[in-house]
Amino acid sequence: MKKNMGTIDRVIRVLLAIVVIVLYLTGSITGIAAIILGILAAVFVLTSLIGFCPLYAPFRISTIGKAK
Repeated sequence: MKKNMGTIDRVIRVLLAIVVIVLYLTGSITGIAAIILGILAAVFVLTSLIGFCPLYAPFRISTIGKAK
């Protein structure tokens, strides 16, 4: 797997995952919404850690900046 996520993309995903976790812990989201957002947050953290997003691959999207 060739990395296709840049640093900014990875940081944004982790921050969104943290927001979902905080919303869950404060009771702002519950039920099915909490489950779906929790799964999405886990995927965001996982893809951020490995630097590869499977949804970007078929469209040949890369958020890694070009070397100057």
